Amino acid sequence: MDDADLDMALRSIVFAAIGTTGQRCTTTRRLILHENIYDKFLARLKSSYQSIKIGSPLVDDTLVGPVHTKNAVRDYVNGLKTIQEQGGKILHGGKVLEGDGNFVEPTIIEINHDAPIVKEELFVPILYAIKCRSFEEAVQYNNEVPQGLSSALFTTNQRNVFTWMGPTGSDCGIANVNTGTSGAEIGGAFGGEKETGGGRESGSDSWKQYCRRVTCTINYGTQLPLAQGINFG
Repeated sequence: MDDADLDMALRSIVFAAIGTTGQRCTTTRRLILHENIYDKFLARLKSSYQSIKIGSPLVDDTLVGPVHTKNAVRDYVNGLKTIQEQGGKILHGGKVLEGDGNFVEPTIIEINHDAPIVKEELFVPILYAIKCRSFEEAVQYNNEVPQGLSSALFTTNQRNVFTWMGPTGSDCGIANVNTGTSGAEIGGAFGGEKETGGGRESGSDSWKQYCRRVTCTINYGTQLPLAQGINFG
């Protein structure tokens, strides 16, 4: 949102979008930006992407390593082709890097929220930038894809925070506020909704797997009222 702490949002988004070279189930795929900050924030995001060091993960200052297979490189290339066919514009990146290993550039795409490719999971470091006009429109865009694992809202408006976490807010299993999508907190139950799948694991739900659940009803009184009104004589 346009009232967010943009410094904190920038750090969180870059980490969540490029961490693990975009190959994480909770990687940030879509960046929905309020129109009031859209251009300014994208300029800062592109500047941050230009400083990213790509290479061997065995080197200390490497931020982005390779994608996992040659097939992933093909998914990246074919995905970018489809993106451009559907009206997407490459703002940064978009190249396969020559040499040993499966290296690609982390990429920022400007695209409409309803482009079909946005609803697919490419599992490569491609980030979609999408413009919105209001909080309500941002929630609509967040919820209109078939996946529903992790989401994050950046705002200082407490009314929006409580809406985001409630039944008319994010429809994901994880609904973060002012922190990125990629974290999986140890104390929280992990899992998603919609095509991501139901159920949760770890966190507060983990103990249930080790218990035999028993339902107990205890009558502490001396009578047993019956709704049927039977006379037992």
